[in-house]
Amino acid sequence: MLTRRTFLLSALAATALAATGLPAHATAETLDVYKTPWCGCCTAWVDHMREAGFAVRVTELDDLEPLKSAHGIPAELASCHTALIGGYAIEGHVPAADVIRLLEERPAAAGLAVPGMPMGSPGMEMDGHTEPYDVVLFGPGTRSVFARY
Repeated sequence: MLTRRTFLLSALAATALAATGLPAHATAETLDVYKTPWCGCCTAWVDHMREAGFAVRVTELDDLEPLKSAHGIPAELASCHTALIGGYAIEGHVPAADVIRLLEERPAAAGLAVPGMPMGSPGMEMDGHTEPYDVVLFGPGTRSVFARY
């Protein structure tokens, strides 16, 4: 959940990084995104991640299920694309700020997921229409809300 304190600290950090001329998120790690060739919202999410400073490499596959299974993504948390970074799986329209937080905190988990394709999540912006959604931290025997929007 985004608290006032977290928001203020994030804004302060972003201001400090902006003053240095570095991207909002500088990492040596590449975000590997796997998507189907026909998904436009996945491309919009990739743009969101690049705007946040991530280096992104996109691979198009006709079938993402074997990849999802290999990285422990439960079917009920599945979405339209899967990304890998820093030993974590990122499933669906996870906001860049949550991926940054995940990489900073390094919890014992398989990754983050935004199940389905909720309106208003990064890449799913449509005429200002939004719906509430959770970013779920998941892993073997672990599932909790990492952020709520």
